[in-house]
Amino acid sequence: MADDDDAQNQISSTFPPPPPFWKDFTPDNVARIKDLKQEQVERDAADHDPASIRLAGLPHNLRFLQPPLPPDAGAWRVFGNHYTLNQTLPKLDGSGIQKLFPEPEERDQDGKHFDRATILKRLAKSLLLNFLELTGILSINPAEAEAKITDIRDLFLNFHHLINEYRPHQARESLISMMQSQLDRTRAETNAIRDVKEKVERLLEGLGSLKMDHESLGGATEGGKRREDLDGELEALLADEFP
Repeated sequence: MADDDDAQNQISSTFPPPPPFWKDFTPDNVARIKDLKQEQVERDAADHDPASIRLAGLPHNLRFLQPPLPPDAGAWRVFGNHYTLNQTLPKLDGSGIQKLFPEPEERDQDGKHFDRATILKRLAKSLLLNFLELTGILSINPAEAEAKITDIRDLFLNFHHLINEYRPHQARESLISMMQSQLDRTRAETNAIRDVKEKVERLLEGLGSLKMDHESLGGATEGGKRREDLDGELEALLADEFP
């Protein structure tokens, strides 16, 4: 029992030690499980990536070398703390904190829109006022400051709780911004490819006109047109299209 408590304290500590199975990640074990996965792929005669194969019945020293399965219940545990995929914001009333604004199901019932920005401004002004009152109380009678400290704590927690309601909106806007950036980058690359394509087409047309001029003169030097002149025109054409 004492060993279990010590292990739990180590897992939930601020700087937990490495898990005990780190000793299983030796070069021999890594090579062994790689060979076992390759053998499994060959037995199945399927075109699978060996890294994605899960093996059953592994010995204890190889059991932790393949990643665990995703949590089927949407809950998992890390360093002694429990986490779930469905993260719900707890209510202030259930935590013993005075609620200074209505809950979501109580809002917009009187025809007025619930403006979080206005409530946050009011809470910020109340924080400044209560802090000034706290300094006055501390200068006169510090023993009576506990109630004012509790009021400031409730204001901070309400402020923080209301900001947390913006998290879904923040995540949605961040995703929109990332997708817009990706779209702009793709459009810029497409436009750059299109510009290069047009330059190459103009260059090929220019090369075709130079060839026709050369053939119309009956040779490189016939008719007073020297080959150096054609080379100069080609260099000028390249300089114009690809500066």
